[in-house]
Amino acid sequence: MIESDACKLGLVIAVSGLPGSGKTTLAKLLARNLGLKYISLGMIFREIAKEKGLSIEELSKLAESDASIDYLIDSKAKEEAKKGCVVIDGHISAWILKDLAHLRIVVTAPLPTRAKRIAMRDGKSIEEAMREVKLREDSERRRYRKFYGINIDDLSDVDLVINTEKFNVDKTLEIALKAVEMVIKSLKR
Repeated sequence: MIESDACKLGLVIAVSGLPGSGKTTLAKLLARNLGLKYISLGMIFREIAKEKGLSIEELSKLAESDASIDYLIDSKAKEEAKKGCVVIDGHISAWILKDLAHLRIVVTAPLPTRAKRIAMRDGKSIEEAMREVKLREDSERRRYRKFYGINIDDLSDVDLVINTEKFNVDKTLEIALKAVEMVIKSLKR
């Protein structure tokens, strides 16, 4: 019932989190379980980097002085959200989709846990993953504050925060689905 209601109601879910936090895993699982479209803002960013012949870190650095990169990605996120029936995965989707998303989730995990996950996923050393994550996060913090006035460390304005170090993938999904169920009930009133 929750699956059929999700798209009928045009549900929009924004899932955010820092690299390695589990946002993509959760977003994909939510989309699959709810029969919603999945959009990854990170993939769009990677495509732009590839088109420009840059690494993710190089594009992040360039984006610090060129707001058009983030604005392009954000406009795509907003276009998709306006269509409804979607889960949008992005570092700041929970903030930029504030007025469009029915549910805004942020997943968190400590830096060492996230670096270990990234190292395993990308086949690199934990030290290398840690260095790349720190550089990327510092760049993103500066960009998001400069261009949007967003402090990604302030989670007080999102709907749900889940620590993925505390809860495994199944429990994280269970928590998120419970929140979706509550949102759907309130939308049906």
